[in-house]
Amino acid sequence: MNKLGRALLATTALGAATVAYAAGIERRHWTLRTATVPVLSPGAKPIRVLHISDLHMTPNQVSKQRWVAALADLNPDFVVNTGDNLAHKDAVPGTLRALGPLLDKPGVFVFGSNDYYAPRLKNPVRYLLPSSKTKRIHGVTLPWRDLRAGMIERGWEDLTHLRKTIMVNGQAIFCAGLDDPHLKRDRYADIAGTPDPSAALRLGVTHSPEPRVLDPFAADGYDFVMAGHTHGGQLRIPFYGAVVTNCELDRGRARGVSRWGSHMWMNVSAGMGTSPYAPVRFCCPPEASLLTLVPRPVTPGQGQNEGVRFGAGADMM
Repeated sequence: MNKLGRALLATTALGAATVAYAAGIERRHWTLRTATVPVLSPGAKPIRVLHISDLHMTPNQVSKQRWVAALADLNPDFVVNTGDNLAHKDAVPGTLRALGPLLDKPGVFVFGSNDYYAPRLKNPVRYLLPSSKTKRIHGVTLPWRDLRAGMIERGWEDLTHLRKTIMVNGQAIFCAGLDDPHLKRDRYADIAGTPDPSAALRLGVTHSPEPRVLDPFAADGYDFVMAGHTHGGQLRIPFYGAVVTNCELDRGRARGVSRWGSHMWMNVSAGMGTSPYAPVRFCCPPEASLLTLVPRPVTPGQGQNEGVRFGAGADMM
């Protein structure tokens, strides 16, 4: 075999190994990302928030269901779910089993496109195009009302186009949420206005972190916004980061804590799942976020990502 043949064979083998790793190992590499974020009012007591997003659950994903349920052992003060829980018409029971122990905690949620519609097989090239250049292709309607009822019955609050105050350890969290901007279902006018200035935290919740909704949250005076949708890029290149975000957010903020404007902070969860038709992750393991919220400094500071903790048997990347 000549040098060219050996090079092509090596390239093919490397590509096959990468796909096998991305599909068979990393997408089940359950990860906990931790960060400390200075967003509370001065004098407030720290609040530990568990951020869950983009489960994309199917009925047979037992490992994922067990890992999500075990997150209750972290004993968070508050849980925020930013949508895309479902990926199959029969996934509601498994999703509620996974969330079950967490539903005993104070919590809020909004929905994403894959709570409303099942995923469909699409040309993977579409994912690399700007979201404004692609036409929405919806699958069958999913039983999102059953999921909503199950979460509400256990005490979580649906924030879709609502403003609500949630008491957490004797402190008020003023929350406002939107329906999915990725589907253009958001109606910010329904929640517009100055949030309660006496609250320990003024929190915005949305599935897709579109700049057109982040800007009004910041302008109204919210301290923190939590979102999902991006999957952290799902495919990340070392030393480059996310290839795309699948929305209008810039690649540099595809996952983790960042600033938006002079006052507001944001956490974008890389989420825990994938579409059944694109079951791969590379340099972007599935994650939940445990965020320790602390009082703001007198002079605005920088957020501190404390690191990433991996599930049992996982290797650092």
